[in-house]
Amino acid sequence: MTDPTSRVREAAAALGLEIELRERPAARSLPEAAELLGLRPADIVKTLVVEKPDDTFVFALVPGDRAISWPKLRALLRVNRLKLPEGDVALAATGYERGTIVPLGSTTAWPVYADERIVGTRVAMGAGAHGYSLFVDADALIASLQATVADISKDLTASRSS
Repeated sequence: MTDPTSRVREAAAALGLEIELRERPAARSLPEAAELLGLRPADIVKTLVVEKPDDTFVFALVPGDRAISWPKLRALLRVNRLKLPEGDVALAATGYERGTIVPLGSTTAWPVYADERIVGTRVAMGAGAHGYSLFVDADALIASLQATVADISKDLTASRSS
């Protein structure tokens, strides 16, 4: 049986990035996953695949207690429209199912934009397979992926109004 996290492990090794992968019970939500891992939701980073108007993609890394700020991300990317693609489109763009997406080992190395709030932290994130979490030093991840760091998120309570 193949290790379902092998692409992530191989990509991290190729980048010289130290990661820790942990198997965990299934979670129905990010807060539940945080509880299972003994973390705060802010310590889990969501890797979101964002589609640009030219049908290319970027990864947005956002703390679990926050949401993408579409106006901030559009301004940063200098585009007037962005969207979250359907699950099958995200799978085709990355090779990962929703809930498991991580920029490491993606079938295409899309540009990465990391919210500034993850700088200086150790985070958990998707690991390329359901039932696993990846732990990594955010600064090392940002450096290895040559990610752009910016303010790209907003408080979740503000997400309903925009």
